Amino acid sequence: MKFSLIYALLAVLLAACGAPPWNSPYPVADEGGNIAYSSFAERPKHLDPAQSYSSNEITFTGQIYEPPLQYHYLKRPYTLIPLSATELPKPLFLDAQGKPLPADSAAEKVAFSVYEIRIKPGARYQPHPAFARDAQGRYLYHDLKPEDLAKVYKLADFPQTGTRELEAADYVHQIKRLAHPRLNSPIFGMMGEYIVGLKEYAKILDNAQKSLPPGARLDLTRYPLAGVEVVDRHTYRVKLKGKYPQFLYWLAMPFFAPVPPEADRFYGQPGMAEKNLTLDWYPVGTGPYMLTVNDPNRRMVLERNPNFHGEAYPTEGEPGDAAAGLLKDAGKPLPFIDKAVFSLEKESIPYWNKFLQGYYDASGISSDSFDQAVRVATQGEADVTDMMKEKGIRLQTTVTATNYYYGFNMLDPVVGGFSEQAKKLRQAVSIAIDYEEFISIFANGRGIPAQGPLPPGIFGAHEGEQGINPYIYDWVAGKPKRKPIEYAKKLLAEAGYPGGRDEKTGKPLMLYLDITATGPDDKARLDWIRKQFQAVDLQLVVRNTDYNRFQDKIRKGNAQIFHWGWNADYPDPENFLFLLYGPNARVKGEGENSANYDNPEFNHLFERMKNMDNGPERQKIIDEMLAIARNDAPWIWGFHPKQYSLFHAWYKNVKPNLMANNGLKYVRIDAGLRTKKQREWNEPVLWPLGLLAAVLVAVLVPAVAAYRRKERQAAR
Repeated sequence: MKFSLIYALLAVLLAACGAPPWNSPYPVADEGGNIAYSSFAERPKHLDPAQSYSSNEITFTGQIYEPPLQYHYLKRPYTLIPLSATELPKPLFLDAQGKPLPADSAAEKVAFSVYEIRIKPGARYQPHPAFARDAQGRYLYHDLKPEDLAKVYKLADFPQTGTRELEAADYVHQIKRLAHPRLNSPIFGMMGEYIVGLKEYAKILDNAQKSLPPGARLDLTRYPLAGVEVVDRHTYRVKLKGKYPQFLYWLAMPFFAPVPPEADRFYGQPGMAEKNLTLDWYPVGTGPYMLTVNDPNRRMVLERNPNFHGEAYPTEGEPGDAAAGLLKDAGKPLPFIDKAVFSLEKESIPYWNKFLQGYYDASGISSDSFDQAVRVATQGEADVTDMMKEKGIRLQTTVTATNYYYGFNMLDPVVGGFSEQAKKLRQAVSIAIDYEEFISIFANGRGIPAQGPLPPGIFGAHEGEQGINPYIYDWVAGKPKRKPIEYAKKLLAEAGYPGGRDEKTGKPLMLYLDITATGPDDKARLDWIRKQFQAVDLQLVVRNTDYNRFQDKIRKGNAQIFHWGWNADYPDPENFLFLLYGPNARVKGEGENSANYDNPEFNHLFERMKNMDNGPERQKIIDEMLAIARNDAPWIWGFHPKQYSLFHAWYKNVKPNLMANNGLKYVRIDAGLRTKKQREWNEPVLWPLGLLAAVLVAVLVPAVAAYRRKERQAAR
């Protein structure tokens, strides 16, 4: 008995040989499995596609639901391709009398656009109790009583499941749901302006809901929607007001994915919501994955949909994709991964440590971990550190569809207007703000200086020498180089401010920056921006204010220079260039044009461009618009942030796509390599146990011997 602890320690030491890592957070049975591992910080609030609009939600909904269209995984600029649709729908344009118009009709002549969408036959929904039927074909779980739900706590507690084929009517049903009075869809307001009858449909449903008994379900199949109709089993039509080519982008979002009426019938029964048995917790889709575990305090799990209709990995991409290994799986059936496990991680440090141990496949980079993970060269090029390279970890960067910029209020008497003097003043300031330095100091090199309002990857944006802003940059040795400070001072002198002084009065030129700065790091940024103005002998007064006051000043046009940003809603140049469209000005039009830029020539070109299809003619107009805006310089164009992500060597087919939300199906895992590395990186340090065993032996053996001698003496 005295040696049992020693024997136990020896047994542990022997058992460690070839065993899974002791610190693994996953079940032993999952070791070596074809599983992707990630995390979530908080439970997604909405998984219902009529309501979901957050990035942490679309991580799941993008893998479960299948809207008609999707983005090509590899091609840039971002390119729409069919998903559940057989082809990209082409609109039929109608005049006010309902007569067809030519495809190239000007927007002002188009009264209606009709999109006819045909879906691929044969797709089936995931196994789900909403479709379960008995031998007579009656639904098993559509008329549940309280006693039927007594022992039901999760979806898996329903023993029977079923499925059926995807139909066009399911897409129509979901569009109707956007107007449901209890769902409060975030895009209803905008879609109500385009989809014929949708705004009126919401009033019809609201009145119908009020007439029902409390808790009763509103049956949308009883109420037709004028602008959306079923043509046949696999075809439906959507009728829009006017010409709105950007509608195709919405058809790639879960808002327009199918929802079967059976799901609403199943989840709408009394007692379901109280048990979190809702579409917000358990989606119903036709995509490659289905949500099988929704435990907000521990983990969420996506598993392969056994009814998935199948899809193939892309067979073409961009130049360089083949060399990067992104086409090795060309033509192979999707998805590659059997399961994706998302564990709750509220803090970045535990996640980071588990990533380094190999228990997460990918990771972002927080500011605390940046120096450990990334090394930035003097030229601004980023690579992983030697420690990361030793682990086989690679860095992927992509420029986001985001603008951060300083804007000039074009209504201001000093920095605004379209005189040559005002233009040169704005150009001089734009040259002085060294965004290369800013990105290096304050963004860890994570960004690129903007050459205009369009981020890379958006149609209309050029790369290389053709894409630079010639008023701010020169093309030197194959790269853009910011014009020298001496040139900026020359422009200032030509603008009437030699040496930073008004040549008429001799007084220093005082400029004012309105900004919201609340964090401890903001002082360094503000000191930096003052220094940039001082480089061209200009004095800058920073007026810091709270966000509400700042918004009020922007809305009234009381700011002279201000800091702002914009994230893309969809990858179309219209979504950026409208920020400079005159009728969209803050002061006059209460729009998003915070600089109040109003150039008639730019406006005219924008009106021609906004509803055009992508092509050479649209590109030519965009080029003209960019030339005008760069010359007028209503913005200090700022920078486009870069997204930095780290991936382990076993995580394959990685190409960041900021618009596609269904990327999990393309990812492949080398589970054998992951298991090997996890064991290498988490090999237990056993010598302390061996030392402890030796100490115990050294202590216990003499003690036991002395005890036995004492017993023998007592016996004698």
